[in-house]
Amino acid sequence: MQKIYDLIDLLGSKIKKTLNLVSQKLNPIKQKISDFEVKYFHKGDLQNRVLTKYIMKELFLYFFVAFLFFFFIFFCNQILLVAESILKKRVPLKEVVKLMWYSLPMIIAQSAPFATLVGFLMCLGRMMSDNEILILRASGQSYRIVIFPVIVLGFVISVVSFFVNDYLLPIGNIKYNRMYLEITRSNPGILIEANSIKRLNNATIVIGDATDNKVHDMVIFDKGSDSKQRIIVSGEGEAFNAKRDGILLQLNMTDTVIMFLDTKKRSNLDLLNSNETTLNIFDSAVFSGTTITSPREMTSFDVARLIKNLKSREHYSKRQLNQYRMEFHKKFSLPFASIFFAFLAIPLAFLFGKHNGQTIGLVIGLLICVWFWAMQILGQIFSSRNGMNGIFAMWLPDAIVLIVATLLYVVLKKK
Repeated sequence: MQKIYDLIDLLGSKIKKTLNLVSQKLNPIKQKISDFEVKYFHKGDLQNRVLTKYIMKELFLYFFVAFLFFFFIFFCNQILLVAESILKKRVPLKEVVKLMWYSLPMIIAQSAPFATLVGFLMCLGRMMSDNEILILRASGQSYRIVIFPVIVLGFVISVVSFFVNDYLLPIGNIKYNRMYLEITRSNPGILIEANSIKRLNNATIVIGDATDNKVHDMVIFDKGSDSKQRIIVSGEGEAFNAKRDGILLQLNMTDTVIMFLDTKKRSNLDLLNSNETTLNIFDSAVFSGTTITSPREMTSFDVARLIKNLKSREHYSKRQLNQYRMEFHKKFSLPFASIFFAFLAIPLAFLFGKHNGQTIGLVIGLLICVWFWAMQILGQIFSSRNGMNGIFAMWLPDAIVLIVATLLYVVLKKK
């Protein structure tokens, strides 16, 4: 037994010596890290650490309030656009709640960058109008004491927002589309709304009066597999659940007139009259992602691989490639807008927040958010329809924010 104790003591002493040697070798590295923290982060300076924590806490509080504000706006917008029309068709509330739950990642991804700008502007503007920034400067502190927590928190928000946008959002889109497809299959009347125009992937339906599943005065513009334009005019029709795989709903129409137009030879016209006509609307006509996963339902890694596979083909569509590139860079440009907005908030608040800084920050922040949102939407439209470079379209708003912020820093430094 004594030998075992002696062996344990021997092993302990050897381990202790080994740890001491490793510690001695790591001491130079530890010293360099400590010197770096002292020089740039003022390690050991209690005053700076307290100020940094205070500013960080205030920034996060204002960001959280602004996030709730934008979350409520986008959530209500989602209810008005989707849930309201579904509730009119007496869809069970449980399924509507699921749809809204699957929409949360999209709402969070949109709210975070805008909340960063508005929240930081209001916080820094309040500190500016309350002379807190002036007191910091008078006590010998540099702008670094404010810039550091702003940039760090903006970066953290960007990373979290990117995770939501790149991982949770595709999952939410997939489940949302599946749920909406199931609801539509069980209740075809969802797609039928009185005095409305429904744009499908390859067709457009103009609906007159409609009651439940019955439709009056309906016009359908479609293009067949033979590249002939079809115009279908129906006096009355009724939508049914086809209960067949791949078919979303079935339209039984009466007093139908069908015109076939040859797009290559405009003079060719075929006319067909029918007392009863049945038209099947397939899932793919409404939901493009039912058979093939769209880029919005993929992570950035999957989209990058999709782009690589498309470019490896001998013949590929440049328009489709540009669309994929736009979707890929959109996954980065929107969430990482938070760091650009954080960078912009500092000079804006310091230059324009001397009086009523909190209110001024709110107004300026909302105006910039509306502009940024409009630029994002227009970029997607021009890229999809007019062939604008998808990378340029997605990063242009961020680049403008960065340039304006840099110019404002120059003005601030001169003052």
